[in-house]
Amino acid sequence: MERFAEIVSKVDDFVWGPVMLVLLVGTGIFLTFRTRFLTWRNLGYALKSTLSKEARTKSRGEGDVSPFSALTTALAATIGTGNIVGVATAMVSGGPGALVWMWISAAFGLTSKFSECMLAIKYREVNEKGEMSGGPMYTMKKGLKNKKLGAVLAWFFALFAVIASFGIGNMTQGNSISGAIKATFHVPTGVTGIVITVLSLLIIVGGIKSISKVSSVVVPVMAIFYVICGVIVIIGNIANLPAGVAMIFKMAFSVKAVGGGLCGTIVASMMNAMRYGVARGVFSNEAGMGSAAITAAAATTDNPVRQGYINMTGTFWDTIVVCTITGLAIASSGVLGMTDADGALLTGSDITIAAFQTVLGSGGGWLVTIGITLFAFSTILGWEYHGEKAFEYLLGTHKYNMVYRVVFSLIAYFGCTQTLSLVWNFSDIANALMAIPNLICMLLLSGEIAKDIRDFQPEIEKTRE
Repeated sequence: MERFAEIVSKVDDFVWGPVMLVLLVGTGIFLTFRTRFLTWRNLGYALKSTLSKEARTKSRGEGDVSPFSALTTALAATIGTGNIVGVATAMVSGGPGALVWMWISAAFGLTSKFSECMLAIKYREVNEKGEMSGGPMYTMKKGLKNKKLGAVLAWFFALFAVIASFGIGNMTQGNSISGAIKATFHVPTGVTGIVITVLSLLIIVGGIKSISKVSSVVVPVMAIFYVICGVIVIIGNIANLPAGVAMIFKMAFSVKAVGGGLCGTIVASMMNAMRYGVARGVFSNEAGMGSAAITAAAATTDNPVRQGYINMTGTFWDTIVVCTITGLAIASSGVLGMTDADGALLTGSDITIAAFQTVLGSGGGWLVTIGITLFAFSTILGWEYHGEKAFEYLLGTHKYNMVYRVVFSLIAYFGCTQTLSLVWNFSDIANALMAIPNLICMLLLSGEIAKDIRDFQPEIEKTRE
């Protein structure tokens, strides 16, 4: 078993190695240039659209849920443990400079996210139940000129999405919840597992409409709550903030390994910061993975580009807002490089908890635990929909969706009660493999993406007059 775990870990390191990260960020850079930076120039418009009253209604066009619900369900799947645990892990493994690379990958990730969501709406279908079915697998099947290539890419994407939904979207999240609750409130993991499974079943059985109802309330509330607590921690440590920020930038671009200062025993170089920053940034906002596009396809809209802009803000909220709060709270509180009672380096949620405790005392630990629980639980809900649609695509029918929903809910119990590293590595691999067909598809359709975004521009200009 140990040998197997070792092999999985090596494969994981390889698929998330330089090639994958260059592919992910490179595709984002290429698409950003090809669309003439319109996604950056229209970020203000996109944010305004997301927060508008109209985004909460189903008044414009066809779809299953409102534009805002489609975004929050996609965000439910992405604002997860990556924002609390992932940022902390990146800053310990790659040094504080990892945060800058998270921002850089998110900036180009905006265009990747826009592109995959826009295409998913353009090529979506209506299944026999009258529900929308869409996502990169439908884009590949219908959008690519080479139908054979499209069919092969679509099948692989759907297969990896189903595997990833059980791993990254379910078991790893359950594991984070049970671990955090056990550490803070001493609740046995089995008990947490049963509660999570029952709650998941109750919500998931209702399909996208009940998932989006829960997500559109839980996601904004928990994100605002977490950001406010994080800001309080940063203000509490405001004296250290300039040094913390200086250290983040210094360590992001230093060719030689540097350490010391506010980061204790941690030494890191630019390559390390880049590797962990980009990997955890992508893990957190999933730009280029194609997962959010599956949920985007359920949105009610009259124009794929309009919803593409709304969904693209997911990367902004996730990485530029929530991850930054975690990163600055850690950098300004001086907890980087701290060790626990046994002399082991603090990592993951422990370091975020330690940062919050510097200002909020023991309450800080509770707040982070509650944040992890809500973030991770909503991720389970959002990913269930991603996996279900991929499963439906593989089988060519929606008839077995209920079987998937029940099995998915039961798997959460195993996630809560089993060990971490193997599950993390395995789902990390499936997640990376999902991205490959999706990136190939976006690159092949980049001309179409650029044309559609330009054709929509007059609509945006109208709103500015």
